[in-house]
Formats: sequence, structure tokens, C-alpha cells
Amino acid sequence: MAALNSLLAPHSLASKTPRSFPTPLYPSFHYSLPRLSSPIKNARLHCHVSASSSAAEVVTEAEPDAAGEGEKFDWFAHWYPVAPICDLDKRRPHAKTVMGLDLVVWWDRTKGRWQVFDDRCPHRLAPLSEGRIDQWGRLQCVYHGWCFDGSGSCKYIPQAPDDGPPVHTFRKACASVYPSFEQNKILWFWPSTDPQCKDIAVKATPPYIEELDDPSYTSTMGMRDLPYGYEVLIENLMDPAHVPYAHHGIMRIPKNSFTVNADREGGSPIDIRIETSNVNGFLAQRDIGYNKFIAPCVFYSAPHRLMSGNGSASSSDVQGGSALKTLQKPRRFLLIFMCIPVSPGRSRLIYVFPRNFAVWVDQVVPRWIFHVGQNLILDSDLYLLHVEERKFAKAGYSNWPKVCFVPTKSDAMVVAFRNWLRKYSNNQINWGTTSSEQLPPTPPREQLMDRYWSHVVQCSSCRDALKVLKALKLSLQIISIASVGIVAALNQSMISTITRTVVVSTAVICFLASKWLSVFIYKNFYYHDYDHAFR
Repeated sequence: MAALNSLLAPHSLASKTPRSFPTPLYPSFHYSLPRLSSPIKNARLHCHVSASSSAAEVVTEAEPDAAGEGEKFDWFAHWYPVAPICDLDKRRPHAKTVMGLDLVVWWDRTKGRWQVFDDRCPHRLAPLSEGRIDQWGRLQCVYHGWCFDGSGSCKYIPQAPDDGPPVHTFRKACASVYPSFEQNKILWFWPSTDPQCKDIAVKATPPYIEELDDPSYTSTMGMRDLPYGYEVLIENLMDPAHVPYAHHGIMRIPKNSFTVNADREGGSPIDIRIETSNVNGFLAQRDIGYNKFIAPCVFYSAPHRLMSGNGSASSSDVQGGSALKTLQKPRRFLLIFMCIPVSPGRSRLIYVFPRNFAVWVDQVVPRWIFHVGQNLILDSDLYLLHVEERKFAKAGYSNWPKVCFVPTKSDAMVVAFRNWLRKYSNNQINWGTTSSEQLPPTPPREQLMDRYWSHVVQCSSCRDALKVLKALKLSLQIISIASVGIVAALNQSMISTITRTVVVSTAVICFLASKWLSVFIYKNFYYHDYDHAFR
């Protein structure tokens, strides 16, 4: 977490970091598209310095680019992450929603892979995610028992007589199958059931991040459903300036030794420059590192370099001559966010922060403890982002540049994303015809900031931890009651004063521990409010 904070906030590394990009910029990313896009088109943010102020004004209108005019982003022609593989249970189907599409994810043990189907039975449209995996490894609809194999073919209709026509072989009896792909320990899917897309993985693959498959890196993943839309989620992650304020008291922010702070939180100017932008995303540079947005889901951050123990080698140096191979391997740390559009007003975040140092920590500390801290960070600005999105909707998405004043370069990536969304997608996601544009109503605060349904039930580590902690709480309560009962049942002459004192003390300690554990469980697995006024 300290490394995360140091990357998100400005600090003294800025003076030691070269201002030019390493070559290549992203050696660890491999990304193929179904068709070649036009050459990279610059969409620079116009910045100028006022004579009366040292602050750079960031103008929200992108530079005209005739070559890119008319080019639009096809939201249904890209891979989308569904869930980390580690959080999928092979014994049961899972319901997911991505791009307004209801999905069922299930393990096909015949083919040895995860399958992604449309979450409706062709019989009466019952959700297949409420079904089960039968003894032959088929997906069974529990409404009437229809069974499907991994290719979507219906293999059994209990109501069809044996001597009648083979209705289970009819095309209309088949389930709709989405192409799926396992990469970087994440399940991806292609949002089209068109048979022409069946082998789309041969032509196009999701962005590949080799550090996530490198055993020398730790790659603890987390996932959270959020009650605000994809646009708000991704621009919030692109905004490092909000960290010392929205997450005050949670994240330790390194102080900038070059700036006289005007407040206790330690905010300071952040120099962000957009280098290139096109329909597939954009590249940004900071003094301490670089960021890349790969549309539609991946946002990637990394420092230019983290020095090795002797402070003398970069990653490219170590991979070079044999004389340098004896040097200590340089430290690397990355921030990888996968922002998933679920439906209007709802999104899902998969996050992973791979690093090649202190790997033993993640091998010793269970994943759920890491999630407790991350959920607290996500909760601390969750309510204000939910309300902010509704203000954007009320003003009109196309009016974002008019209603928002973004005069500093710390907002450069936010502006670049909004410009990308305006230029290539008419200021909003194209949900197709299956989803409404209207935002869902705002629920009560406790329901809005719920952790159990938005994270715990989807996380294998947190689910198991909750079961253990609940069992421990019950055990403590039983011990407490049993201890009091033993003391009350026995005559005073049968036990000594010391023994009675020990038993009573044990009962009190177990009772207090169970009460503390009850509060801990509720705040970390169900609901934890965050009051900015008293931080």
C-alpha cells in the first residue's frame, strides 16, 4: 500500500526521473485488434499559462483531427473482463452482468474450460445462473430440467417423450454462447453471440500483461461492484489529485518536499501530459511515471523505473549485457485497473497491483485482509461519486465541459478521457437496444455502500473468512455462556476461589471478544460508513 500511495501522489522522485519515455513504452503489453486502426492521431490538450498566474489552464476541447473524424468506438467489438478465475467456483454457475448483458459463467469439465452463456434458458427464459451442474457436467436449468453442453447444444429435455421427435436437437432449443478467453488469471468474454465471432480469439485477444503471469511477481486480485457508472469510475482512477482529500486518514501520502503545503492533506500541483490519443485509448506521462488507457477497460500505471538495491540499474539494463546480470533485479510495481461497464449507473472494478519485491507478504497474509483495506478506500469516495454522476446526468453528458471547471494539469487524464468519449462515442457508452439509459434510483446509504453483495459473495477469500469469523464468534459466545453455567451449577465448596475467578474471567473475556468480533465483521464485510467531516 505504501508503494501505491507513493505512485499516486507527487513526491521527490520527480527530480530524479528522466522526462522522456523509456523505449519501448509498454514492453509488457500485447494487444491485438480485430481490424487495424488508423495511425496514431495526436489529440493534444491545449495548455497555456496566464500572464497573471502560474497555473496552466487545461482546455477541454481536443485539437481538431481530420483523419479521425467520423471514426467511432464499437463497444460490442472488444473483449471484456468478467471475473478473476480465483473467485469462480467450479461447482456452480455464476450470474454476471457486463455491458447490460446478463451472463452465466460455468465450468465445463468436459472441455476443461469456463463457458459464458446468455443467462436465459431458451424454453421460458428462466435464468440459467440459478441452475446447477449435473452429474454429467452439463448446465441444467432448474425450472424444467433442460440440460446444455459447453457448445450450447441442448442435450436433454425431460418432458420430451423418447418415441417423439428429437426436439432437443432443434436450433431454438440451444443456449446462446459468448466467446470466452482465459488470460492473466482473468476470464474475458466477447459480447456477441453471432456465430461469426465463435473463433474471434484467433483474430483478437485481450490486452496481455506479462507481469500477471510472471511467478516472480505477486498478483493479488480484488473485485468490487460499484453503484456508479463506468465513466465516473474510470475518470476517478485517472485523477491522482483527489487521493489526499477523498481518502484522508486511510492512505499515507508522501509529503512533497518541493511544495509548501497550504493544507494538512498535502495536495500539490501534478504535471500530467497527454502524449498520444486515438480510438483505442491514450498515453499520458508524469514526472514519476506513465499511464495508459486501453479502451474500453484497462487503465495501467507504472513509474518510469524503480531503482535496484544499489540504485544503478533499470529493467532494460538488467535484461541487457551479461556483465549487468549480476546486479540485483530492479524493483517494479504496477497499478492495473480493469473498469467494467455493467449497466447505466453501475460498474465493476477488478484491481491488481503486481510487484516483484516483498512477494512473501502476499504468500503469508490472506487475500481477504488486503481486500479489507481496499474496500475502505473504495468506500471513502463511493457516496460522493454516486451523487456526482447524477449531477452529470441532470446537466446532460454532452455539457460536461461546460459544467466542469478543470484549470490545472492534474485533471489532464480526466479531460483526455472525456474528450475520447466525446469524439469516439458521443459522450456516453452505446448500450445497444437492450438497456435503458436512465440511472437507477439512489437507495439508502447503508444499501448504497453495502459490501456483502458488492464484494464478499463474489470473493472466495472473503467468503471463507466470513464463515470462519462467524464460527469463531459463535464459539466465543458458547464458551462464555458455558463458563457462567459451570460456575452457577457447581457448589462453591467444589471449586476454589482461584478456579472460579479464572472461569468467570474467561467468560467475560470471551463475551467481550465476541462483541468486538461482531463489530469487526459488520464493518468489514457488510457496511462501513465514511464521514469526511470528522477525518
